[in-house]
Amino acid sequence: MARRLRRFAAVPLALSVLAGCTTFANGAQETTHAGHSSASASRSPSPPTSAAPTTSTVSGLPGMPAVVSPANVYSEAGAGMLSPAAAAARPLVYVPHSGSGEVRVIDPATFQEVDRFPAGREVQHVVPSYDMQTLYATDDVGNAITPIDPKTGAHSARIPIIDPYNMYFLPDGSAAVSVAEARKILVFYDPHTWAEQGQLPIPDCAGIDHADFTADGRTAVFTCEFAGRVAVVDVATRTLLRTIDMPTRNMHMGPQDIKLSPDGQRFYVADSDQGGLWVLDGAATRVIGQISIGAGTHGIYPSRDASVLYVTSRIAGTVTVLDPVTGQVKATWPVPGGSPDMGGVTADGTQLWLSGRYNREIYVLSTADGHLLARIPVGNGPHGLCVWPQPGRYSLGHTGVTR
Repeated sequence: MARRLRRFAAVPLALSVLAGCTTFANGAQETTHAGHSSASASRSPSPPTSAAPTTSTVSGLPGMPAVVSPANVYSEAGAGMLSPAAAAARPLVYVPHSGSGEVRVIDPATFQEVDRFPAGREVQHVVPSYDMQTLYATDDVGNAITPIDPKTGAHSARIPIIDPYNMYFLPDGSAAVSVAEARKILVFYDPHTWAEQGQLPIPDCAGIDHADFTADGRTAVFTCEFAGRVAVVDVATRTLLRTIDMPTRNMHMGPQDIKLSPDGQRFYVADSDQGGLWVLDGAATRVIGQISIGAGTHGIYPSRDASVLYVTSRIAGTVTVLDPVTGQVKATWPVPGGSPDMGGVTADGTQLWLSGRYNREIYVLSTADGHLLARIPVGNGPHGLCVWPQPGRYSLGHTGVTR
């Protein structure tokens, strides 16, 4: 239990608030760890570029929906592009609480709480299913998920799952993946029957946490918060390919959220202790850059047109607007006295909803200029907030990563 409490420990305030774009000055190298191969970066890496996407973004994992636009993997998740299942949902915002084990439900039209219900002992995220017909509140300590009907907001009986700190779905829809942080394993389940399909131990990934997938869906990258690295997994064979150490291995609250750039050419990895983003190449073989953001950098969310990424810093109390192609910081929006953490953009793209992890509140920001539209009081430890419905053809999980 002590390990989990580290998530609530404040990062030292001496960590400076940074802004701007930098690359490594000393040509940091990735290292091989515990027998896993890792590509070398013996020269000073280049900053993100706008190189044309490779053909691998077109030839996807068998069974995965086709990549419609190689220049923008989020092209089918634009404003208002709701699937029939998502269009049938009641617009609501679901706020899981890791401190109180409940989910609170907010009406986005009125900013008022309309429901709350217990969902376990330590509820971390509300995760949309691959087909977008169900939402799941994940309870890692209670080893269970609570299904929620997005058409009504009603919840049903819990389903036993091994340590679902976070949860994702493979790009072909063949499995749900419980990110069992405490056990350093990935547990694969049939996403309909919840029968276990198998496990993948990743012993060198302490604090296995967030994930994203390459544009072709063939490779997954999982962050290792307490190991200062990422783990790269082959999706088809469900095997570990390699681990990649960050140039500075932060192991208190290190690598956290991760997001693929729209053109599929790089992964952005939030590092809370580093106060910024590490940049990996699109094949997840090496670190190619670094971008300074702010103390407690944590969440990364694309705008509806994927022209910018919104990056949260829960210690600095800011949201940074980043150009995902150039890596340039376009704006920094303050949330005075706040701790913006996790959430998502509304279906129409006009609002960014975020949990205030350390302040028992929710923030609603205008995506036009970042001004605060609402500050909503909630309970103890609001965490992986889910804004629903979301555009897109299918969900990769987490708090609403759709493509």
